[in-house]
Amino acid sequence: MTSRTITYALPILAAAALASPAQAGVEIDSTGPIVSLQVTETVQARPDMATISAGVTSDAPTAVQAMQANAREMQAVIARIKALGIKAEDIQTTGINLNARYDYDRNTQKQVFRGYQASNRVTVILRDVDRTGQVLDALVAAGATDIGGPSFGMQDDTAAKAQARRAAMEKARGQAMEYAGWAGYSSIRLLEVSESMYSNAPQPMMRAVAMDAVAESTPVEPGLIGNAVTINVTYQMVGDGE
Repeated sequence: MTSRTITYALPILAAAALASPAQAGVEIDSTGPIVSLQVTETVQARPDMATISAGVTSDAPTAVQAMQANAREMQAVIARIKALGIKAEDIQTTGINLNARYDYDRNTQKQVFRGYQASNRVTVILRDVDRTGQVLDALVAAGATDIGGPSFGMQDDTAAKAQARRAAMEKARGQAMEYAGWAGYSSIRLLEVSESMYSNAPQPMMRAVAMDAVAESTPVEPGLIGNAVTINVTYQMVGDGE
């Protein structure tokens, strides 16, 4: 018996594809008909944690002075972070840099040494999303010269992932049954399943220079994040086939 391959294309509405993309192909050979599907389902949920970063940049004539000044300024920022009730394990240094500074003199067309610049940056995990704006303002007031983030996430996304996984499996089975019916078979049997997961959330990036006082708290809207599960499933068509 000669092996043959038959491919069926299933039209998908554009709107549906955006919400839950799916790809499908059917292969029929001498061992029996097989349908392989890739389905993605996303469940939206409110984030309960935010990650921000705060940095301090200091300029001085010498490298030692720049590092010493930066250390004092960064200590004030870290002290402020801890005073806000953030635990030490949620604060992590992510970068320390020291560089010589030069300006270009147009008259002489030469680089002119201007001193040294030191910088230090920490990443902070906030487990109370509603305080994000307040914390950002406090860090700037404490001496942070630039701010990064926030990025949002979930401390435990187990339930959201399970919901997305269940929806993906139900959709995959429904599509596989449709293919089986079109091909003249009455049922399907699951042969293989694999999955990949990811979270998708808008990641606003904010940069701010230090200021003497903040008149109003910085508005931060966490919105919703998407918890997505992509499954790859393979079914065998069984029953009254041709």
